[in-house]
Amino acid sequence: MPEQIEHEATPLRLTEVNEALDSGMFIHVKRMLYQTPPCDIALLLESSPPAGRKVLWRLTDPELQGEILEELNEDAKTSILKLMDTESLVAATEGLDTDDLAYILRSLPDSLYREVINQMDAQDRHRIEAAMAYPEDTAGSIMNTDTVSLRPDVTVDVILRYIRLRGELPEATDALYVVDKNDLLVGDVSLSELLTADPNSDICNIMDSDVERLPANLSTTEVAQLFERHDWISAPVVNAEGNLIGRITIDDVVDIIRENAEHDMMGMAGMDDDEDTFAPVLQSAKRRTLWLGVNLIAALTAASVSNMFENTLDQLATLAILMTIVPSMGGITGNQTLALVIRGMAVGHIESGNSRWLIGKEALVGAANGVVWALAVAVIVSVWKDDITLGLIIGGAMFINMAMGGLAGVAIPLAMKRYNIDPALAGGMALTTVTDVVGLFAFLGMATLVYG
Repeated sequence: MPEQIEHEATPLRLTEVNEALDSGMFIHVKRMLYQTPPCDIALLLESSPPAGRKVLWRLTDPELQGEILEELNEDAKTSILKLMDTESLVAATEGLDTDDLAYILRSLPDSLYREVINQMDAQDRHRIEAAMAYPEDTAGSIMNTDTVSLRPDVTVDVILRYIRLRGELPEATDALYVVDKNDLLVGDVSLSELLTADPNSDICNIMDSDVERLPANLSTTEVAQLFERHDWISAPVVNAEGNLIGRITIDDVVDIIRENAEHDMMGMAGMDDDEDTFAPVLQSAKRRTLWLGVNLIAALTAASVSNMFENTLDQLATLAILMTIVPSMGGITGNQTLALVIRGMAVGHIESGNSRWLIGKEALVGAANGVVWALAVAVIVSVWKDDITLGLIIGGAMFINMAMGGLAGVAIPLAMKRYNIDPALAGGMALTTVTDVVGLFAFLGMATLVYG
């Protein structure tokens, strides 16, 4: 129940803020924003058109602006960064975790990025340059360098006194990492083990030497899969030599999972997962033009198949009525398989070792469904149009296209992955083209052979 109340509070707050802005009650809005958590302010900004977003940003608490920026999606963040000068950006990002700071700075033009870096103190500059050295969407790019490390030859009592002297631990800390004198990761100690162990025991006697290490170049998708599989709260990140260089926490992984889900959903429509809902008209239109152009080419390809059988269509108007059924059923069959395969790729189920079996299985599933629904449509059309021959033609074409749809639904994303093409972005369009072309060619081709 508390979660439902909080979920419903944000739309009400957005309405109240908009009404106050329309009434010119800027002081009231500013007071409201100062009492609102950064994550909710980010949602308000993302939910506002450009003009309102600009006003809201100027009314936010400068001390919270860094936390707000790291909660924004890519497009909204970029639009807000254009409103900030170098000094205000440096002030806003001061004290942020390394991963959050890297997320913000990656959106800056190179010249502005250098200005911001040069105004940081030496320690912050070193932290962020180390994180930015790793490619985007790798473990190194999202890690936090704020880790607590221990030596294996000290006692539990010494560590507990050190923690009390330190005063606090980094957020989402469930374990402390044990390193040797060369900073090589040799194990970890959970906080529960540390608190319950004999104070006189050495760390080496209570540490877990089988700690899982995340290579800095590991993809963020694989990181999310490992966290989900092992139910981790945090995990250490190491470089190629095995040195501890940072850690990844569950809050970062939640962001990865959400971004991957948005990417798959938006990719099916050929759109960027970070596209701003309230972006300017020209910006949105420009981004969608390319995909619409590609889709037009695919549609013209399918139309050209129909044009090949223009004489047949002129003679039998019934064919024109029925010919949309075959591509539609093939498309649905293929899209079911495509969704299954893309999901399997995302969670790490599909590898080169099992892809051949999967291709055969999905082709058989498509063929099995093709037999069932081909017989069904053959009977329906035969009775409806009082033409058994036409029923057999559409039934045969449907079987061919549904079998091809099942095969294409698994083969297309596997082929795209092999050539580093995102199947979530282009798979649907390619599949639709295949099922349209095959379906129309099979149906109209058989009709031409039979009816001349």
